[in-house]
Amino acid sequence: MTDVDKNITIPAGPLGIIALESSKPLAQKVDSYLVKWRAEREHKHSNEIAFHEYSRDSYLLKAYTPRFGSGEGKGLIKESVRGDDLYILVDVTNHSIKYTVSGFENRMSPDDHYQDLKRIIAAVGGKAKRITVIMPFLYESRQHRRHSRESLDCALALQELVNMGVESIITFDAHDPRVQNAIPLHSFESVQCTYQFIKTLISCAPDIKIDPDHLMIVSPDEGAMSRAVYFSNVLEVDLGMFYKRRDHSVIINGQNPVVAHEFLGSDLEGKDVVIIDDMISSGGSMIEVAKELRKRKANRIFCATTFGLFTNGLESFDKAYEEGLIDKVMTTNLIYQPEELLERPWYASVDMSKYIALLIDTLNHDRSISPLLSPTDRIRSYIKRFENGDLNK
Repeated sequence: MTDVDKNITIPAGPLGIIALESSKPLAQKVDSYLVKWRAEREHKHSNEIAFHEYSRDSYLLKAYTPRFGSGEGKGLIKESVRGDDLYILVDVTNHSIKYTVSGFENRMSPDDHYQDLKRIIAAVGGKAKRITVIMPFLYESRQHRRHSRESLDCALALQELVNMGVESIITFDAHDPRVQNAIPLHSFESVQCTYQFIKTLISCAPDIKIDPDHLMIVSPDEGAMSRAVYFSNVLEVDLGMFYKRRDHSVIINGQNPVVAHEFLGSDLEGKDVVIIDDMISSGGSMIEVAKELRKRKANRIFCATTFGLFTNGLESFDKAYEEGLIDKVMTTNLIYQPEELLERPWYASVDMSKYIALLIDTLNHDRSISPLLSPTDRIRSYIKRFENGDLNK
């Protein structure tokens, strides 16, 4: 049973979910939760018109984004969406999808996925009651501020979406959530995955001791501090931080090279460590931080990041695991996960499908999602049950 059951309200409209090709595996899991909950839910108004098609075999609508031989595309929806409360899921990082351009095979880039999202919104044609875009990895979120003469891509994308009729945007662990200032009159939620990470951590290390003498949360740089602060506060353990000393006289691959990683925090010797960040891109910084932690005699090292991009492949993490630098890497299934990643002994997937289903179910009933966005009580309750040995009861 979900929070919606406590006080069921009239749905905002018939629920419809459009999953672009990039996010179909995740959307299918979300859909299965919604189908199960609504089939089990008994309601005295179930025969009223407001609850028409409330319980269905699937909430996924048939929608496609086919390509012409030239590489041009279009959005196509094969079911009516008139009056629907519509949720569109897209994974802009999914590089596994290919299309043909004049006989040559291209992999879809974030730009391609974003264009397909706009095509589907355009195909809706204003017929839906409201549109919510669920974009776990926020498009162009790393290009969120201006250092010199640079484009502000993320802000422009958000403005473009709301101008097309999108009412709400839900993302996860935005690189800088302040980008919501670009659309101050519209709903923008940057959802954290802390609760799910803690459950996965305990599942991976059932002997872990959650106290200041045995566990420390570490931020790999100053940019991840806010995430690490919340993690350490809710677990009531110590916090440490690395900061990167760079050579600003040199530019390599568009960046100033890191000269050293300096650590701020208490003694690490013998403690398990959880490194918190929003993403693993190439993974170089994460592995360097793990090396520094080993030098300081840390015990087990767990990496917890929302998005595992692994842009340079998995070999560097294979080597780090073999050398004993890392014990486990946890990332979510919010974005594409290749099979070879799921098979790695050092990897643990954090399933977010039930959480997304809860968000959709609650929003469809026009109820506040604030309790879902603030999981402190749930986390502390879960940890208490873990410490008391009650998780399997």
